[in-house]
Amino acid sequence: MTYLETIEFLYSLRLFGLKLGLENTRRLAAQAGNPQDRLRFIHIAGTNGKGSVAALLESLYRAAGLRVGLYTSPHLVTFRERIQVNRQMIREADVVRLAAELRRQGSAGVPSASPVPPAPSDLQQHSPASRSEGDACPTFFEFVTVMALQYFAEQSCDLVIWETGMGGRLDATNIVTPLASVITNIDLDHQPWLGHDFRSIAIEKAGIIKPHIPVITATAEPEALAVIQETALACGSALTLVTPAHTTHPPLDTIRLPLLGWHQRLNAATALATVHALQPALPVSEPAIRRGLETVQWAGRLQLVERPIARTADQDLGAMSGPPERRRRILLDGAHNPAGAAMLRAALEEEFGGVRPALILGILGDKDWTVMCEVLAPVAAEIFCVRVKSDRSADPHQLAEACRKTAHTAQVTVVDSVGQALEQTTGAALTVVAGSLYLIGETLDRLTPGGPSVADERILNEYGAPP
Repeated sequence: MTYLETIEFLYSLRLFGLKLGLENTRRLAAQAGNPQDRLRFIHIAGTNGKGSVAALLESLYRAAGLRVGLYTSPHLVTFRERIQVNRQMIREADVVRLAAELRRQGSAGVPSASPVPPAPSDLQQHSPASRSEGDACPTFFEFVTVMALQYFAEQSCDLVIWETGMGGRLDATNIVTPLASVITNIDLDHQPWLGHDFRSIAIEKAGIIKPHIPVITATAEPEALAVIQETALACGSALTLVTPAHTTHPPLDTIRLPLLGWHQRLNAATALATVHALQPALPVSEPAIRRGLETVQWAGRLQLVERPIARTADQDLGAMSGPPERRRRILLDGAHNPAGAAMLRAALEEEFGGVRPALILGILGDKDWTVMCEVLAPVAAEIFCVRVKSDRSADPHQLAEACRKTAHTAQVTVVDSVGQALEQTTGAALTVVAGSLYLIGETLDRLTPGGPSVADERILNEYGAPP
């Protein structure tokens, strides 16, 4: 197969929806020779910040000289972002090869030919307790998780930073026994799958805790923290609690992180606590710690992009004697749930105090978008509501109505696309694009020199409706 044909095959696995459970992943991994048994992991779960903590840990251990695999989701532009070694994305040729090999190894349960991708209304719905029809067929995430394990084993990674997809207890990534289990925080998100209260969600996230394996968390919500403490105690696992006070401890007291926002300092403190817990097994020197923190990169999370503002013909004629070229600032932040929106608002006040940005907002319909609008609308000078390129997108007209209730002075407009919104905000001192990592990926694709990519691989981030 070609790379595009492989992407089509992976997309076709959406037919089998989202199934929480470990049976398929364990079976596929066994057929692939259990590559996870040849690897060391740091397993990360949490509502927000798990991708940032993963990026921080990857940077810290790579600075220490280790060969580090990184497994994250969702991707912003290309599927290849999900599987990286020393921050080099997996090659297209390896995606094709590994998918073909895994299809052969798991031929009893993997479709031999790509089924026709279903319409959104035809997506299978599954719950952990009911997995009858199509149970032998892996989902997209189950299949890709084992692909990643194969690749990291082939690449002889010294360590794999291993991010959960959703939840933890029944997430496909939970077939590994890690060196440490990290739970960034607990908030309300993915409630149809994980539960509608803090305790239920915490039980799912705490499912990554293994007997006698150290646990690190920055969870502050009392009910959720109690679950993590109970689980760690039952497993005989040492628990490290990261608090805001840790953000002022050395070396964070003297380092300016490339990642903006106070919450990223808490994420950095969480990563540092993990490094300290694992020093006997994975030593990292103080110079390497500083180098790792100072060079970390993580796209789409308070990422500031600068682009020149196009000149008119008249401006070009006077460019030699006129003012220096103006550049527009675009801040990209996933902020995909109410807690993320609150973090974005706090970061705007902290990093860009006094600037009321133009806000381009697109949110998935299964998020609590009314609260997100209430949080973000009051700080914007103007708001452009757009549809996310997803079956799950919230109606931008409904977003606009929600924004108008708290955006007392800002003009709220519905536009057809993020591209149109970007065109209408060229004069803004600061443009903020937020509400969904899907939207951030589309924006990054548009801002890439040469324009949007030919194939839209972001559709692979889609999954079935909740049970």
